[in-house]
Amino acid sequence: MKEFDPVTSTFSQLGLIEPLQRALNAENYVTPTPIQLQAIPQLLAGRDVLGVAQTGTGKTAAFALPILQRLAATRGAAQPKSPRALVLTPTRELALQIDESFRSYGRFLHLRQAVIFGGVGQQPQVAAMARGVDILVATPGRLLDLMNQRHVRFDGLGFLVLDEADRMLDMGFIRDVRRIVAALPKERQTLFFSATMPGDIAALASSVLRSPVKVEVTPVSSTVERIDQRVLFVEGGSKRALLAEVLRDPEIARVLVFARTKHGADRIANDLARGRVEAAAIHGNKSQNARQRALESFRDGRVRVLVATDIAARGIDIDGITHVINFDLPNVPESYVHRIGRTARAGSSGVALSFCSAEERPLLRDIERLTRRPLSVVADHPFADRAPSAAAAPQRNRTAPPQSRRRRRGRPSPHRHGGAPAQRAQA
Repeated sequence: MKEFDPVTSTFSQLGLIEPLQRALNAENYVTPTPIQLQAIPQLLAGRDVLGVAQTGTGKTAAFALPILQRLAATRGAAQPKSPRALVLTPTRELALQIDESFRSYGRFLHLRQAVIFGGVGQQPQVAAMARGVDILVATPGRLLDLMNQRHVRFDGLGFLVLDEADRMLDMGFIRDVRRIVAALPKERQTLFFSATMPGDIAALASSVLRSPVKVEVTPVSSTVERIDQRVLFVEGGSKRALLAEVLRDPEIARVLVFARTKHGADRIANDLARGRVEAAAIHGNKSQNARQRALESFRDGRVRVLVATDIAARGIDIDGITHVINFDLPNVPESYVHRIGRTARAGSSGVALSFCSAEERPLLRDIERLTRRPLSVVADHPFADRAPSAAAAPQRNRTAPPQSRRRRRGRPSPHRHGGAPAQRAQA
């Protein structure tokens, strides 16, 4: 298999057909990401692929483009109820975004597609399947329901994608996934993507793949290298006031705020709205329509701040997120990597700010052990926790204060790219 230079290679060198290249040009996509360089030629050659990759590495295009090309090469009438390609993904939001990507890349191919997920009425999804589709993007629970009702079958299936398999494990979908896979034809091309490879996921991959090519990009230790990561030590009761102060900086243009609980996400969004900051919350207790309205408002700029819980935010793939703010530090350090990766999409950079109370210091240590780098400390903000471990570095190494005091001194913002030097976390 030919090797490609990750710096100089273009999509036109990967063997993609003209309609796909035209669609990519319309999206101003010229240079493939590393996972696209590695995966697309293998998939076009018909190989199974095991991809170990974080969200934001360009993996959707890595599997969508070759599937579209191979479907176009074997064009036939889409059969009722039986898709030719199936993409399984853990959340409704991610399913909709993958469906949108297929539509964008395949705009000149005129293939039929549908998306299936729970939380809404099933009749439009049943009707779409009855008409026949080439590509089906689905979450496991609703797909299994429609299979059991005999609205979906797989006798014509040639391609299977399991996306974000580790998150499907986290959300309790693995048993459903195994039942779906058991109903699929044995002769198919399978693409398996996961950010991590715990034992259960490795066993699942081994059971569904045939002599796969392994494609591994952006390990955890380097995923965060493009992101300016900072920590602000603060008493727990002052976090909301600190968030309001930080958001006074106009360069924080589109920000994703993470809360640990659904109730906490709602409270943060309501507080911001009362302070005349356009904000919305997204979590599992919201209806599907409410979640979609919040995402669309965030995507088109009507909402500046989206407050989310970890599971609800999984799969959010929105360009132009300038900052991620960890209002609460996650209990699982790997979740920190997934969170902050929302602001460094496919080669861009970003800023991640973490609010850390005294009770969260052990969580901060776990994060720094995982990422193998200490977070820079913004020490001189108005709500700083003056505990000794938060103020161990000498005064000359501290960052500039937030906006109101910063402007009087004429110093750069600690919340922006290229801010003043910062001390290192000692927690």
